Amino acid sequence: MFIRWLIGITFIYASYHKIVEPAHFAKIIYGYYLFPECIINLTAIILPYLELLSGVALILGIYPRSALLILESMLFIFIVALSINLIRGHNFDCGCFSFGERGYGYSVLGLLVRDVIYFILGLQSLFFNKHRKWCILQSGCILKNI
Repeated sequence: MFIRWLIGITFIYASYHKIVEPAHFAKIIYGYYLFPECIINLTAIILPYLELLSGVALILGIYPRSALLILESMLFIFIVALSINLIRGHNFDCGCFSFGERGYGYSVLGLLVRDVIYFILGLQSLFFNKHRKWCILQSGCILKNI
């Protein structure tokens, strides 16, 4: 329960400035140099609302496994994007919690470590249940509970 709240609140908080300043967020997405220009504006508009709705659903317990699966998918994509830019040696604002021009000021490696920790916590919450040891080992468990 604590992990769900932690991840939900984090994504709700992260979505706020992206919703308020979609143009700034679009510039940040462009700075990744990974995505086609034609989808950047649409991504900058849709992604924050997906973060917000999934975070709220996770906290309120509305289809929590589905919300967590969406957030875990986003975290995986963030990890891949950060890893590619780390390998390139490109230091940039990830857009996660940045307000203003300078951003949060973390190194790309620090951001990557943070996202991997959140990802592992989310996997733990997704696949472990206090009533069952490994939810995935029980037939149909994932599909029934999503």
